[in-house]
Amino acid sequence: MRNTDHLGGITAFVTTAQQGSFTSAAERLGLTRSAVAKSVGRLEERLGLKLFQRSTRRLSLTPDGERYLASCQSALDILDEAEADLTSHTTRPAGRLRVDLPAAFGRQRILPLLLEIAREYPELSLTVSFSERFVDLIEEGIDLVVRIGELADSSGLVARRLTTQKLVICASPDYLQQNGEPGSIDALSQHRCVVGVRRNQPVSWLMKQSNGELTRVTPPATHEFADGEALLGAVLGGCGLSQLPLWLVGEHLKNGALQEVLPGYSGGEVPISAVWPHSRRVLPKIRHVVDRLVDAAEKGLLD
Repeated sequence: MRNTDHLGGITAFVTTAQQGSFTSAAERLGLTRSAVAKSVGRLEERLGLKLFQRSTRRLSLTPDGERYLASCQSALDILDEAEADLTSHTTRPAGRLRVDLPAAFGRQRILPLLLEIAREYPELSLTVSFSERFVDLIEEGIDLVVRIGELADSSGLVARRLTTQKLVICASPDYLQQNGEPGSIDALSQHRCVVGVRRNQPVSWLMKQSNGELTRVTPPATHEFADGEALLGAVLGGCGLSQLPLWLVGEHLKNGALQEVLPGYSGGEVPISAVWPHSRRVLPKIRHVVDRLVDAAEKGLLD
């Protein structure tokens, strides 16, 4: 039998997890430390699980607590949205939106749009992280991610293609003056190559042949970076050749700071998608942001 008093325990648990201590949670909720600790204790007793590891110096989530926190955050977000709908009689974006973005593309193309939306809708709060790793949306309580690359089949998720990332191989004029320009893919082995790395594995380069066929090549890596802006900095600094997205290097190609090499193998494209957890009702905060991203992509603002 469910009891609405359980919501108090859930709120105390989520706030404690976010604040890192019963004392800070009590201050946020306007309760005593004892009341918050007892509320969380009753919740643990009802679940038959320990949600926190307690010690004299720190409070940390157990693995069960981490899983429960992600579910509770999603549930509280839905309740926040329901309250916002009733009070405003609209479907305006509201509540906290947790977004994870690829580092360079996210900062340059997506973050400005998110900040614009946040200014338009003061009821919306953002939690934004930047990473190149695989993010488990459901496990980590993330509302929306932008992913670069082909998507693996994932149950419980919805994806919307936004645009494609066009790739070019380039180097600085200084590097090419000192080392020459490769005339073929095989010649890459004679050059210093700056390669991206993801999940401790080098990212292969996507080559488009004259007949349109795509092949993947993993050049010998002189330098490896797990961040697009670091890759760009290394190439601008004359450290070698790299395959980089056109949205990142376009201005540098125009002003001559970089030069394209092996143009006959350019044209490879990688999809960029918005991904969010599947539910019967898409929350307004997710639906609105995805719609704005799609609109920006159609206008060429994400290229």
